[in-house]
Amino acid sequence: MATPNTHFGAERIGEMLSGAGSVFFIGIGGINMSSLALLTHRRGFAVGGSDRTKTALTERLEREGLSVFYGHQKENVDGYDAVVYTVAISPDNEEYLRAMERGIPLISRADYLGYLMMEFPRRIGISGMHGKSSCTSMVAQVLLDAGSDPTVLSGAELSRMGGAYCLGRSENFVFEACEYMDSFLDFNPNIAVILNIEMDHVDYFHSMEQIRASFASYAAKTGKDGTAVVNGDDEEVTRALSDYEGTIIRFGLENDQNDYVAKHLACERGRWSFDLVERGETLCRISLGVVGRHQIYNALATAAVCRLAGLSPEQIAKGLLSFAGAKRRMERKGRMQGAEVYDDYGHHPTEIRATLHGARAIPADGGRLFCVYQPHTYSRTAALLDEFTTAFGDADRVLFVDIYAARETNTLGVSSALLAERVGEKAAYAGSLERAAEMLREELCEGDAVIVMGAGNIDRIFTVMEKDIIK
Repeated sequence: MATPNTHFGAERIGEMLSGAGSVFFIGIGGINMSSLALLTHRRGFAVGGSDRTKTALTERLEREGLSVFYGHQKENVDGYDAVVYTVAISPDNEEYLRAMERGIPLISRADYLGYLMMEFPRRIGISGMHGKSSCTSMVAQVLLDAGSDPTVLSGAELSRMGGAYCLGRSENFVFEACEYMDSFLDFNPNIAVILNIEMDHVDYFHSMEQIRASFASYAAKTGKDGTAVVNGDDEEVTRALSDYEGTIIRFGLENDQNDYVAKHLACERGRWSFDLVERGETLCRISLGVVGRHQIYNALATAAVCRLAGLSPEQIAKGLLSFAGAKRRMERKGRMQGAEVYDDYGHHPTEIRATLHGARAIPADGGRLFCVYQPHTYSRTAALLDEFTTAFGDADRVLFVDIYAARETNTLGVSSALLAERVGEKAAYAGSLERAAEMLREELCEGDAVIVMGAGNIDRIFTVMEKDIIK
């Protein structure tokens, strides 16, 4: 059972922190929480927090002058004026209960982020069922390369930032806006990006109507003076924004009403180039440094956002060319037995289909495309079983490892073995990461390519194959 989000809003949180001098973070070692802790420290607060183990992130916090406690003991929060927590903690967490007992204000991570971002004049929230981290990282790369000095909070690490976030000094605040549990409704963008909308997170969303309503509410957070940068080719996005009162900027490939369009597309080994057209005027030629046709949409969204931030076409083209991808988003890991090896976070049928379609061009002539896939949650696998069955069409060989349960238990009768059976002859059930690695050793040849894919702990296979992969 997760700890509930608070929904105080920025104004009330500001009142709660008025006169406060210190803030404590439960789960301070997480990617998002550590960035919020550093932002708070930069505001002049004394900051402390706790996590289970010492990591590179917690060591960085300590070097910055923050106090980090290892282990969750109730006395850790004593003396602090407010407590921020991640909903991933248990409701019986000792520090959480101590704060409640002593009347110390408790604020959930998403709610607190919505408060912190209000100091930035340009707040760019990137949402969508797929591609949020890639697009957030892409925007970050372009702004950083242009010398814009943004503050960025992403869900994936980017080498250009040295992690999953960077703290800048400009007016630009770029953040990934996650729709799960309606977390993004606590945020306060004035530029709301919507990349796509479809069915996902079936343990929370029960219909497309509910999903459209959530995204409509998210866009409405910008207010009448705000801007929504949206995929004009996505019918569900169009339906969700039907009553939006701000300015809409559309991007895409197919709709004549789009403001930003890619024309004269070309592809070389999975990497696309195109003419960037802004409201009928060709601005420049774009060449992408990442694989996949779906990255064109991320690039168009990035271009639209960066134009709002005042960047020139030349700055946008340069940044997009230098963007080589975020961690675990078609991240090249090296070569194994002459085969190119990539790691990807995709875990929804649409993501899998798009990634494999883009990766189809990577193998050499006569080479095969392998996919090692770990399904993520029983509920998603069961609800989208038919879609998963057809998502691997571009792969020549698919190896399934056991479902990553996350927060669930299997009451739905689904399994990776069932999925392998449904996909057919080219699929096999590996079960464990060790067996999947063994099968790759047996089958991979010179000229092949393999995509390791999933949102759970599938990336641990690279530890198993550490001696097999040449960087």
